Amino acid sequence: MLGILLIYFIGKRFYDLSEEYEQNKWLYAILSVIVYYAGTFLAGVVFAFLVEFGIMDIDLENSLMLTIIALPFGLGAVYLFYILLEKKWKKTVVVIKDEINDIGRNIEEK
Repeated sequence: MLGILLIYFIGKRFYDLSEEYEQNKWLYAILSVIVYYAGTFLAGVVFAFLVEFGIMDIDLENSLMLTIIALPFGLGAVYLFYILLEKKWKKTVVVIKDEINDIGRNIEEK
């Protein structure tokens, strides 16, 4: 149940961000959930290699513990993706200036 809420809030935040910058809303909402699961999967693969080579000793049978360990990696991946998209979209946003109010004004008054 908590996983569904987490997915909802991740998707909702990206939906709002893409709506703010007039991008494809559902694409980025779904892509954010995919990035979350890719981050947790990557963390699982790294931990499996660390256990296999004897660097760490983690009980791989305990799924709750693995979920709790992988959660920050998924959230970190989503956060990095969010920051990356926000910076990219801020650079490409077109500011529409209402120049009708500036007719007849001096340059210094602006």
